[in-house]
Amino acid sequence: MSLAVEAVSSSNNNMGFEGNREGEEENEILGIDEVDEGAKKLTRQASESSNYVSDDDEEEEERKIELGPQRTLKEQIEIDKEDESLRRWKEQLLGSIDLNSVGETLEPDVKILSLAILSPGRPDLILPIPEVGVPKGLWFTLKEGSRYSLKFTFKVSNNIVSGLRYTNQVWKTGVKVDNTKEMLGVFSPQSEPYTHQMPEETTPSGIFARGSYSAKTKFVDDDDKCYLNISYTFDIRKDWPST
Repeated sequence: MSLAVEAVSSSNNNMGFEGNREGEEENEILGIDEVDEGAKKLTRQASESSNYVSDDDEEEEERKIELGPQRTLKEQIEIDKEDESLRRWKEQLLGSIDLNSVGETLEPDVKILSLAILSPGRPDLILPIPEVGVPKGLWFTLKEGSRYSLKFTFKVSNNIVSGLRYTNQVWKTGVKVDNTKEMLGVFSPQSEPYTHQMPEETTPSGIFARGSYSAKTKFVDDDDKCYLNISYTFDIRKDWPST
């Protein structure tokens, strides 16, 4: 999930912040066993850009990649009709989408509907999404040495979103202790929300792992358009908080 942090002590436990971890392949998310070569034309970006997430908090110079022309969803369907492999890929990606409902909007829109922390034997911890990007007070508390995963739902509208990715950075006492990056994939507009669950992880344990952390979570796409940017704090404690 990476809403938490790798141990800052000598403990071997971690919270899933295992460096620059990439997510599932885009074709697995789409339910496609094999993505044809022609699909590359639709993503508007070189494949290497989908695996790159800049660390803007360290003010690193972002890699400049020239994008192709942006097209509406209807235009993307009409182009390259003679390319059979690309046509099949579009059909798999778009399914039975109603083109009249998406209009002629160029910019895709992604709305993060829910965020939840799942831990075996515990009720799901639903995280309220703040309107201004900064939750009031402590956002959540995790027990040291506990297993957990992050689950979120989101809805895509207007156009295809390419290279949607999740990033999370964590600090303890002003020192960055984790930087997680998860590629989610390419998603087409649809009426039903998408659901994604991150791999299960384990919180660190020990006296040096316990305490307060600050973090920043973002959802961005290949065009560096940000759909959610949350700065928050959380705790790792000896036990779960009382309910």
